Amino acid sequence: MEIRGIFSSIDISSTGLSAQRKRMTAIAENIANVSTTHTPEGGPYKRRMPYFSESRKRADVFRVSEESKPKVEMNYTHPNHLTPSESRLSEDRFSGVQYHERRDTSIPEFIYEPTHPDANEFGYVAKPKINIITEMVDMIAATRNYEANASAIEAAKGMAKKALEI
Repeated sequence: MEIRGIFSSIDISSTGLSAQRKRMTAIAENIANVSTTHTPEGGPYKRRMPYFSESRKRADVFRVSEESKPKVEMNYTHPNHLTPSESRLSEDRFSGVQYHERRDTSIPEFIYEPTHPDANEFGYVAKPKINIITEMVDMIAATRNYEANASAIEAAKGMAKKALEI
């Protein structure tokens, strides 16, 4: 086991912390702009919609030379099982969470407010399509996910500390 492997769980949880922090920032911006009808780009504010993907990192894998491999014959119970020459450890390993976001491209809500400065010729104002309840639920979920990652880091630190005491 490489020494870096001890800290990989902390690295992965830290990417989760960072992703949830960015998610909270996006949610806060959505809530702050719930009534923004005019942006520098023109039109109403477009909701930020965060999403995540897994991050994979190429890792060095310890390989055994062909000469030093044990010469053991194995019985296979199913024709789809891999033979020893086909079985290999994956070199791509999960290394964390990547944060992404896109903007809402749906049609904005139109509210009849003929006295509003951004009203069109028919008296309708284009408002952002942001639901405060949805944003608050997302904020609670992001907070819980952040706390879970923080707890995972604390648990990994505790295990590393106990391992050093042995």
